[in-house]
Amino acid sequence: MKKIIIAALVIVFIVSMLFIGTSCKEKEAVVEEEAVVEEEEVVVEEEEEVVAEPVTFSWWHIQTEETQKALWQSLADDYMAANPNVTIEVTVLENENFKAKMTTVMQTGEVPDIFQSWGGGTMNDQAEAGLLRDITAELATDGWGDTFSPGALGVYAYDGVNYGVPRDMGMVGFWYNTDLFSQAGIDALPATWAELLEDVQTLKDAGITPIAVGAGDKWPAAFWWEYLCVRIGGQPAFLAAESREGSFTDAPFVEAGEKILELVDLNAFQDGFLGSTWGDEGTLMGNGEAAMDLMGQWAPGSFRENSADGTGLDGKIGWFAFPMVEGGAGGAADGLGGGNGFVVGANAPDAAVDFLKFLSSVESQTAQAEIGMSVPVVTGAEVGLTDPTLLLVQQGAAAAEYFQLYYDQYLPPAMGSVVNDAVQAIFAKSMTPEEAAQMVEDSAIENLD
Repeated sequence: MKKIIIAALVIVFIVSMLFIGTSCKEKEAVVEEEAVVEEEEVVVEEEEEVVAEPVTFSWWHIQTEETQKALWQSLADDYMAANPNVTIEVTVLENENFKAKMTTVMQTGEVPDIFQSWGGGTMNDQAEAGLLRDITAELATDGWGDTFSPGALGVYAYDGVNYGVPRDMGMVGFWYNTDLFSQAGIDALPATWAELLEDVQTLKDAGITPIAVGAGDKWPAAFWWEYLCVRIGGQPAFLAAESREGSFTDAPFVEAGEKILELVDLNAFQDGFLGSTWGDEGTLMGNGEAAMDLMGQWAPGSFRENSADGTGLDGKIGWFAFPMVEGGAGGAADGLGGGNGFVVGANAPDAAVDFLKFLSSVESQTAQAEIGMSVPVVTGAEVGLTDPTLLLVQQGAAAAEYFQLYYDQYLPPAMGSVVNDAVQAIFAKSMTPEEAAQMVEDSAIENLD
């Protein structure tokens, strides 16, 4: 009997152990199954994080020349290849067609996500109308804004807010004929206004026309007044007049006109300069008939195009910055000029800003410089420039802490035209510097107040 009881207990024990073993295996299987499910869910979540949402944005530019257009398209293609979720809709428009179409779309309030801009008055109007996106924070991230020359970047800011970035920036300066300077015995470039006047007299004494200017087209003459305002009054004078805290009749603007008259009275310009065009100006320089020309970065090409032999000043051309005016408030490196850039539409997605950052990389800027498309504004991209004179312009623009955009681009269009008319009147002595400054101020009252 005892053996039977013991056997029964053994059987019960074995069955119990089998039951416990089975339960543990079942629990382990459940745990393993739950772990697999959780792992699969994690994988799914990770896959969902990797797959970015599709995004499409528009980009309008004005590079219609085939080589330049192809470069822009290739950069867009490269960006889309690296970001498969992004689609860039590229629209290419000729300059005047672009301006006309932008006027239309601005009225609808639906502007492109990225589009061509020259900064200044038009951009400021777009910003005030709420049509542009503030990218100041993005420029402050990862040092993006620090890659630009500060003066050039400032052209795309309004009231301390950046709405875009430059892609190239040229600076007005003096182009000079090195052979004619040598003939006159000038071996040092003028650093001050007094030294410039001395060189003008030296050139005249040598029988050489000192300066070419196309005052008949007005804007070449306006460069003189605007640059003198930069040197005499500096940024504070212009900002005060433009903001209406000051006036365009303030002393720096009047003195700028007086300095122009010093040149006129010296007979510094070619005969008939009041009726000459920019083409005439380029012809005089290209044919070696004048020693100096105050003009933008496009001048050397125009000298070649307008010269009798098609070579212009190749091999005998130099460049120097506008001289300081004794007692002036402007800095020696402050510049006058203009260029091209892009601004961001108010409703543009983040990807559009990221693409703009890609467009302004050193690699992109270098590629633009290599095909003669841009004077770079990003540090390091100047290696793409092959023309040594353009490198001088680039270095001058890069050094400018204050970069004054041409008045007829910065100010409202109607006012820009008045500036050109007023300066031409100074050259012609049909207005005094005070009268011309008052003419500009009257336009400011009408267009800026």
